[in-house]
Amino acid sequence: MDGQANLKRVLGKWDLVGLGIGAIIGAGIFVLTGQAAAVYAGPAIVISFILSGIVCALAGLCYAELASMLPVAGSAYTYARASMGNFMAWIIGWDLILEYFFASSTVAVGWSGYFVSFLKEFGIAIPSYLSSSPFGFNHQYGWYLTGSLINLPAMAIIAIVSGLLILGIRESAKANAVIVFLKLSVIFLFIIFGTPHIIADNWIPFIPDNTGDFGHFGWSGIARGAAVIFFAYIGFDAVSTAAQEAKNPQKDMPFGILGSLAICTIIYILVALVLTGIVNYTLLDVPDPIAVGVDTVGVSLSWLSPFIKFGALAGLNSVILVMLMGQSRILYAMSRDGYLPKVFSKLHSTYHTPYVNTIILGIFGMMIAGVFPIGILGELVSIGTLLAFALVCMAVVILRRSDPLKPRAFKVPWVPFIPILGTLASVAQMASLPKDTWIRLVIWMAIGLLIYYFYSRKRIGRYHSGSHTDISEHFEDGV
Repeated sequence: MDGQANLKRVLGKWDLVGLGIGAIIGAGIFVLTGQAAAVYAGPAIVISFILSGIVCALAGLCYAELASMLPVAGSAYTYARASMGNFMAWIIGWDLILEYFFASSTVAVGWSGYFVSFLKEFGIAIPSYLSSSPFGFNHQYGWYLTGSLINLPAMAIIAIVSGLLILGIRESAKANAVIVFLKLSVIFLFIIFGTPHIIADNWIPFIPDNTGDFGHFGWSGIARGAAVIFFAYIGFDAVSTAAQEAKNPQKDMPFGILGSLAICTIIYILVALVLTGIVNYTLLDVPDPIAVGVDTVGVSLSWLSPFIKFGALAGLNSVILVMLMGQSRILYAMSRDGYLPKVFSKLHSTYHTPYVNTIILGIFGMMIAGVFPIGILGELVSIGTLLAFALVCMAVVILRRSDPLKPRAFKVPWVPFIPILGTLASVAQMASLPKDTWIRLVIWMAIGLLIYYFYSRKRIGRYHSGSHTDISEHFEDGV
């Protein structure tokens, strides 16, 4: 194994759009849309998607500028290091570990639900005690035991995807392109054939009355729904982690980021309208809401049910692939810069992939997916994503002042207005998340601070005093 090999530049702009769609179109449509509608927003989940899409557009513009300016692996971590220094780089890097690590596990749990449902179409039943989390969580009553032992399908899919990622980014991108085609085909079938079965009464009231608790229906429910489903928009963030593997990152990264975001936002809105139109939102708090929607229509759409479930499996599989890929590249970048042990920047001599990262992430991802419920994992990913977005938006403002002459193939318009608005919007959505989610974020960041002060801070000083190049040199090498 050769730790000094370089990541291969093999991805074109449409590969990057495919990676973005592969990450974005997944749990947001196939799992979280129904759950957020049932618990928080009702049919007004459509407005939640619009709000989240606007916030993502603001952050996406900032990601596009920074990705074209700093085309190296690491995503927001790299941008924070270039603009805010070592400490903030560690903070955002540790936050991204939370975001991506739990994202793959979250989606694996959703994949398990559709897998079990798909097998039932053929008379194959996986016992619930082997296909669901042993722990459950209710925001009113707290943790409880479900009676299950472990979620084996969720663990299995992470193991399979991890093996694919070790083989290489080119092979992973090709597999992802096929998967994206399959799941988009299924989604369009659902929109086209589901639209005639919409019952307008299911949209009344479009904004259900608030229950008296913040975040449960009404406008506060729309805001919380937007924050919860924000998890579904992290795909364009994952695109930026592949900057060092893009053929022409200055031009292709903005295209991949903004193109995938625009396409997926439109699809989300259409699916949410059709889903809440064909089935009452109160029935959608299930692991497979689109399948439930199709089954509710009855015989006229029964033929579509197995296709929906197969498409969901393919779609969720591609999200897991992109999330694990993004996480391994972030660990690679942090190790390369001295924040983490050098073993995390070691590349496979044949496949030129960070195989050690992928193996470690696969093992821990399997453990998390096997025992925790999707709701808790999804909220952790959402708050981690929003924090990353806020810091990336501020990084644009800082770099415009500190390094105004650096070449930028893409520039955010109306700076500092757009980045500041993106920061405020991200923070506002974070404030809409439950208190328990904030507590878990604080605990996670506290652990990160301990690691930084007792391990990383001293290593960075020694590492940078040697032969390590600075961020500008990474930029020049990447070009």
